[in-house]
Amino acid sequence: MLPYILRRIATGLLMLVALSMLVFVLLRLAPGDPIDAYINPNVAMSQAEMDALRVRLGFDQPLPVQYLAWLRAAVTGDLGYSIQRSGVRVLPLVLERIGPTVLLMAAGLALAIVAGIATGVLSAVRRNSSTDIGFSVIAFLGISSPAFLTAILGLYLFSVVLRWAPSGGMLTPGAPFSLGDLLSHLVLPACLLSIGHAALIMRYMRASLIEVLNQDYVRTARAKGVKEFWVIMKHAVRNALLPVVTLIGSTIGIAVGGAIFIESVFNWPGMGLLLINAVDTRDYPVIMGATLIIGACVIVVNLLTDIAYAAVDPRIQVA
Repeated sequence: MLPYILRRIATGLLMLVALSMLVFVLLRLAPGDPIDAYINPNVAMSQAEMDALRVRLGFDQPLPVQYLAWLRAAVTGDLGYSIQRSGVRVLPLVLERIGPTVLLMAAGLALAIVAGIATGVLSAVRRNSSTDIGFSVIAFLGISSPAFLTAILGLYLFSVVLRWAPSGGMLTPGAPFSLGDLLSHLVLPACLLSIGHAALIMRYMRASLIEVLNQDYVRTARAKGVKEFWVIMKHAVRNALLPVVTLIGSTIGIAVGGAIFIESVFNWPGMGLLLINAVDTRDYPVIMGATLIIGACVIVVNLLTDIAYAAVDPRIQVA
């Protein structure tokens, strides 16, 4: 097990370095001069002052030298300072946004897992019925709908038209903190985030359970007189969950992308909103820091998922 874990950790570190390198290069290739983000448009600066600022920030160095300097500082936990928030370090700024994002993603994925598995089991048991067809149509719509479109339509319908939920934010401004207030703001974005993942889990669960229900040990359990409910729940569902668990572990990264759109639409104060605002204002240190932290979180979750699979099925360790 230990060599397998070490290989996965090494792979994860290489992926993280590759991600940071890609984002760093893309930011430098973006239109415009990076030095413009550091200049106050209301203060006149001579060319000599701009050149001096460029030298101080290291933008006069070749791109590989700039990246290595940033990477060397990042390894020590120094992600620099935000351009738009003068004097604010990037690392604490990013870390304080992790909590709301984790809360939103955990709620959305929990809803997706429960709804996806339940509807998948029901569709498999009632295969080719009107229930199965209805759930399948809804699942296909959920899979094919992009996150930003789902968020905008959900916001318009449930917040603007029906007024069932707040239109944005994590808490009511000026009101004392209460769990009910937090939940009222969380329900709608979490439900919208869960739609695509629940649809995907439902399709995987349905296909896996249909295959399991045709296995010999399921027919044997029925022949022994075991009630159909226990045949499905004890013998079939437990064995059908393995590919679904694999899917759940691999969708964490996709959930991060969906959370970015949900947070921007609902003004949810998480990593996604921070990243969107940083891109709008060309706050390069915050973009690099947020991307690095998000990538690290996704890689750690995938690493833990791989380790869990290897513990359950030792054959994976030799792959």
